[in-house]
Amino acid sequence: MQKGKPTENGSFLFKVDILVHAASESLAMEQLLRGLNGGQFSDFRIESGVQLGKKIEEELSETVTLTPIVTDSLEARIRSYIESNKLIRIVVNKGKGVKLDMPCRIINFDPEHELLTLYHVDEKKVYSILLNEVDDFIE
Repeated sequence: MQKGKPTENGSFLFKVDILVHAASESLAMEQLLRGLNGGQFSDFRIESGVQLGKKIEEELSETVTLTPIVTDSLEARIRSYIESNKLIRIVVNKGKGVKLDMPCRIINFDPEHELLTLYHVDEKKVYSILLNEVDDFIE
């Protein structure tokens, strides 16, 4: 649609700013929507003035970001195991008293998700474990 010119079906498009007096922004939004919905408009779009979720944004900005457990030396050590294809033993604590002692090779390491992909040489299976489940790397 073009501004100020009728379209094929006789519709017109206008851009307006509307000032609404109310006790709060949410009440003003409610009043505006009630007026727009009650009118005989085929469609409308509110492009600005809506600032919902301010408190959520404030809370999110104040939350403490978690520091990753991957240090440069740990990542370098894991990368060296991958590059050398070295056979190592990893002690894994799966929780609830379950511990695994795995002779394996590290296939891949995803530092963003702190995920290790291991090849268990005895079972000939591939496992994915979280880095925080690893108790020890034994060479």
